[in-house]
Amino acid sequence: MNALPFYIVTLSHASFDEALESVRSFPEEAIPELRLDLYPDRDPEEMIQALKRRCVVTCRRAEEGGRWQGDEAGRLEKLVAAAEARPFAMDLEWELVEPEAIRQHRTHMRIIRSVHVAPGVFDLDQRLQHLPDGDAFKWVGHAQRLSDNAQVKTALDWARNHGIQLSAFLMGPKGVASRALQAAWGGAFTYAAPDDSPAVAPGQFPVSALCSWRCHKLRPGVGLCGVLGTPVLHSKGPSFHNPRFQAAFKDLVYLPLECSDAQEALEAFESLGILGASLTAPLKETVPPLLGLQGPLNTLWRQSVGASWQCANTDLEAIAQTLSSAEPGPVLLMGHGGVANTTIRALEDQKRTWLQVSLDHPLSPEAVAQAAPVGVVQATSLGMKPEDPMPFPALLEAAAPTLKWAVEWIYKEDTVLARWARSQGLAVTDGATLFERQAIAQSQRFVSGCG
Repeated sequence: MNALPFYIVTLSHASFDEALESVRSFPEEAIPELRLDLYPDRDPEEMIQALKRRCVVTCRRAEEGGRWQGDEAGRLEKLVAAAEARPFAMDLEWELVEPEAIRQHRTHMRIIRSVHVAPGVFDLDQRLQHLPDGDAFKWVGHAQRLSDNAQVKTALDWARNHGIQLSAFLMGPKGVASRALQAAWGGAFTYAAPDDSPAVAPGQFPVSALCSWRCHKLRPGVGLCGVLGTPVLHSKGPSFHNPRFQAAFKDLVYLPLECSDAQEALEAFESLGILGASLTAPLKETVPPLLGLQGPLNTLWRQSVGASWQCANTDLEAIAQTLSSAEPGPVLLMGHGGVANTTIRALEDQKRTWLQVSLDHPLSPEAVAQAAPVGVVQATSLGMKPEDPMPFPALLEAAAPTLKWAVEWIYKEDTVLARWARSQGLAVTDGATLFERQAIAQSQRFVSGCG
């Protein structure tokens, strides 16, 4: 039988009609997964025929993360009815004794055998020695550390060399690498979310994102780059760097790698063979010392695994570029930590004066007004969430009569600080602009220095 399409996209829409509309925009490398437990009131045959039989059908029990509420006999009855509609493939549990009523349809329907193991369990090697009857196999574990992803590499490579269609990956925010690198590591397929509906499993990315990263075309030996920190699953980095790698014909891929611990990051550098790293909070200051480097740094790269790391602070380059074109005069710096320290370095290099305020080092409105700042730099974490309040509103009010410009480090949203600054008629450099300036400098290092 023909191999499965590389992306299996779980339909998670509120209604099957919405799901059916979404499928029309799927790329050719994708096939929908029809979870009968998510649409219990719809007739299986009707749904399968609406999908033109090009789908993977399953019905998940509640103890396996599904929503099936009936008994096992009723679940199997649903699956048998689905098999009679002749879908492209059906997903059955690893240990399930295949009903004869399903087996008789095997001439036109592929069987995927799947298992979801408990956190902390890694029994993939043993399971590969005792495969159940099936055409393809899925093993799903849990990632508790970034380095856990590397545990599936050897098994995937072995399966490919033995002609076994296997997908083995880890769930959770830290399991993204195992999902995205399936093809590079030897996996036959991976799972994705629709672009217009929520993921059904933690760490599952929209199919359009995985396609844009060219996950289905990644080859063994592809160089891994990524953004490390927390939170990073929202990062614009993958959509920024991957097109530049592709345009430069570099065999590199850039992924979000969720991690908050410096030692965990170092483990991942070696176990995953990371060649380029964008460090974000809280790793900008904690990782460099462990590598014998002086922080804060946000960019690391190396030619190959085992080679010496090179480093840069492209945040510093971006804020320096911004400040160099801003009207001279005192600056009100709000916040402390990595980006605040980077801002101070740029202010020092340009011989500017500044006042710094944070929760630990307050300032009075009178002191701010007396300093007459011409610019304000927002370097706190406020703005990461849309509902975040204005940072230090009393100080901004005191500074408003003399302010000419503002800089916002947060790039996730159009923040309340950026909106306020525009309402005051200030020249605003928002977080998206700073991100692009520092990311361009990062991409240049990765393209020239990795691999």
